[in-house]
Amino acid sequence: MITRNTDTKAIIINTDGLNLIDSEIKIQSDLSDFSKVVGKLRSIAIHSLARMYLPQERMFAFRLKKNGKDEVLEGISRRYTAIALIGLADEDEHTVTSVLGNHSLKEVCEHLLKNIVHMNELGELALTTWAARRLEHPHTYRALDALKNFCALKRSYPTIELSWALTALVIDSSQVTDMTFAKGLAEILMNSFNKKSNIFFHGPSRKGLSSICSHVSCFADFVYPIQALSYYYQAVQDSQAAEIACCCAEKMCELQGEDGQWWWHFDNRQGNVLERFPVYSVHQDSMAPMALFALNNAFGKEYLQAIHKGLNWLNNSPEINNSLIDMERQIIWRKVARREPFRLVRKLQSAFSCLNPKFRVPGVNILFPSVSVDYESRPYHMGWILHTWPDKQAAKK
Repeated sequence: MITRNTDTKAIIINTDGLNLIDSEIKIQSDLSDFSKVVGKLRSIAIHSLARMYLPQERMFAFRLKKNGKDEVLEGISRRYTAIALIGLADEDEHTVTSVLGNHSLKEVCEHLLKNIVHMNELGELALTTWAARRLEHPHTYRALDALKNFCALKRSYPTIELSWALTALVIDSSQVTDMTFAKGLAEILMNSFNKKSNIFFHGPSRKGLSSICSHVSCFADFVYPIQALSYYYQAVQDSQAAEIACCCAEKMCELQGEDGQWWWHFDNRQGNVLERFPVYSVHQDSMAPMALFALNNAFGKEYLQAIHKGLNWLNNSPEINNSLIDMERQIIWRKVARREPFRLVRKLQSAFSCLNPKFRVPGVNILFPSVSVDYESRPYHMGWILHTWPDKQAAKK
C-alpha cells in the first residue's frame, strides 16, 4: 500500500502487504548458480521500480529510504526516469506493465521530451536522448537538437556526462543521430584520459580551494567512458577509442579489491586507490559489468572473474558480515560506508594526497570503520541492473 505523507511531502510504502518474489531463494555465496543470482537481481529491480514509479507525475522518485517497517519515497528525478526507461527498453510488455501500469515506455519518454526545455544539465539531456533513441520515440529529434544546442555553448563538462552523451549518439538505433557531433565528443572524451595512469580525469580543471580535488577521479569515471568508447568503436572502428577503453578497463580490474570491491576514489595522476569507501551496490551488480560487457562485445575481451568477484562482495560484504541484498524487503541497499561525519575521510584524503601523492590520512580504518549501511535505493540502480542483465544477457552468462 502506498500513501502520501503530507507533512514530509513524501510517499510511505507499507511493506506488510507486498507480494514478495521467491524470497526463499538464497543467493549462493560461491555463485555456483550464476543464472539464479542474475534472475534474483532482475526480479528485485522490477519489483523496486514498480514501487518507485509515480504515475501521476509519469516520473520515477529520486529515492526510496528505509523508515522503520516502511519505506519512504522522496522527490522525483528526470535523470533516474531516463535510466529506468533505458533499462526497461529490452523488457517484455508484461514486465513494463508491472512497473508502469497503464502507461507505456513511450508515454513516459514523451513526458521527458516535453520537459526538455527545462533541462539545463548535459547529463539530463544525454540520458533523455539515450532513452528516446533506444525506445525509437518519434520525437527523438527534440532531444538530439537540445543536446547539440547545449554542447554548442563550448563549455567544459564532466567525464561522466560526456560519456553519456557519446553513448546516446552511437548506440545501435534506427533513430536520428549525428555522427559528426559524436566524433567531436569522442575526441574531447579521449583527450581527458591520462595515459600515464590509465584513468580519466573527473572533469574540467578547478581553481582555488576546489583544485585540491582535481587529481581525484571516481569509479564512474572508469565505467561510463569504457562503455561509451566501446560503443563508439563498434560504430566507427576508431583504433584510439579501442586502445583507451581497453587500457582503462585493465586498470579498473587491477585496482579491484581483494574481496571484489569496486572502490570509490582514485588518484588520476598515479593510477592508485585514494579512498576505498563507500562501496556502492550499483557498482558491484551493474555498472562494472555493464562497462565490461560493452568492452567484451566490442573487442572480445572477457572479465567474468572480476564480475563474479564483484557480485560475491554484494552477497557477502566482509565489512558488515552481511549482504546489501535485503530478501525480505526485496530491496538492494545503496552502499557500505565509513562511520564518518560530512564525508570527512574523502575530503582529508584529497587534501593530504594533494600535498604529496604518497600521503594518506593515518589510522582511518580504526577511527572511521567501514561498518555503516546506507538504507536507501534509487531507480537508476534498478534501471542499470535491467540494462546490464536483460534476459538474453542473463542466459549467456
